[in-house]
Amino acid sequence: MIRARPIRVDRPADLEPAFLRMGLPTPAREYLLEKVPALHVLLTGLEREQGRFLAGLFQASETPGREEYPSWVAGDLRSRPGTGLLFGRKEQFERVVVEAKARPELAGLAGALARVLEASAPPAPLVLGSRTFTFGTRTHVMGVVNVTPDSFSDGGRYFGTEAAVAHGLRLAEAGADVLDVGGESTRPGSPPVSAEEEAARIVPVLEGLRARTDVPLSVDTTKAAVAREALKAGAVLVNDISGFHFDSELPRVTAEAGAACCLMHIQGTPQTMQKDPHYEDVVDEVLTFLEEGVERAVAAGVPRERVLVDPGIGFGKTLGHNLFLLRRLDELRMLGLPLLVGTSRKSFLGKLVGGKPANERLAATLGSVATMAAAGNADFVRVHDVTEVKDALTVADAVRSALDGGALYQPGKVRG
Repeated sequence: MIRARPIRVDRPADLEPAFLRMGLPTPAREYLLEKVPALHVLLTGLEREQGRFLAGLFQASETPGREEYPSWVAGDLRSRPGTGLLFGRKEQFERVVVEAKARPELAGLAGALARVLEASAPPAPLVLGSRTFTFGTRTHVMGVVNVTPDSFSDGGRYFGTEAAVAHGLRLAEAGADVLDVGGESTRPGSPPVSAEEEAARIVPVLEGLRARTDVPLSVDTTKAAVAREALKAGAVLVNDISGFHFDSELPRVTAEAGAACCLMHIQGTPQTMQKDPHYEDVVDEVLTFLEEGVERAVAAGVPRERVLVDPGIGFGKTLGHNLFLLRRLDELRMLGLPLLVGTSRKSFLGKLVGGKPANERLAATLGSVATMAAAGNADFVRVHDVTEVKDALTVADAVRSALDGGALYQPGKVRG
């Protein structure tokens, strides 16, 4: 399967200050922001004919300096056949897509490159309950409400219905954009809980929250029977750590309720996932898994624009796998879907900061979410400490969108 993975993509927001400082009129700025951005794209899974086509782009160019098409560097033909790096301006990539579409044998290549170009735009807005979420300007917060006696993060502090509802309301008051209610621990090695027990834990909490807040509610479950009851109780999003891989009925239940879903990657199960996780290419394998889940959702009737994806930090990954995925979150943008990431209090953060326990990982959590927000690489973060995370995100998002570099950076100073 051909996959085009964005290794580096110029963001229009990063180019805009330079164009303002240059004094370019609005039409010129808009044109350049559409055409000038540079891309470096890793291609894998190429067939021989597709490789030959890319290699021949330079020879086929007719413009002075032969800059009509992107440049191409092939991978090692013996150890990494079917790989290579394509790099150039966005308009050069657009020409490649047009030419590839004209040849049936290159349809897969054209589609893969087109998805990379489309991924530079923010995902479509998402409606959850009475709220509409737009993406690209700030990072939204999903607050965690664990209704379990054995959660790794809070040790059952909010196991009772009243305690869980009160905790959820505090998170909502602190600024949580979504509340994620779960009744089964998914920490490494945790035992499964029956659907009846899980539903008994969370349904009263969902009903209590729905009666007292308009913050959208999510149910954290892998079971169709639990999701069905949770959706009746007021949940509008199904957050499935298995990415629709454990229960074949869950996509249908989600679709019939008109709910949205978040599909996460996991290798193995909570009981086995941390027993020597291994990947040949962690980003590629996470993408493949998530694509399968999205296909199942859409096939069941969930509109694609109501699907979110989550790389599953800590779910069948080593410390190195987690860090690499966080570094390469941009590659998941090729799915064109909102990206939710959960790093809050997780053990890999504890390892990084000298073995600190879960209740001492706030600073490390803030570092992880601020890093993602500053890069614009997450649309939602799933966290336990909403107040502190909101503050960190406010700063990171403000830095990312800052344009006040002086009078010469203000659009009003430009004639056009």
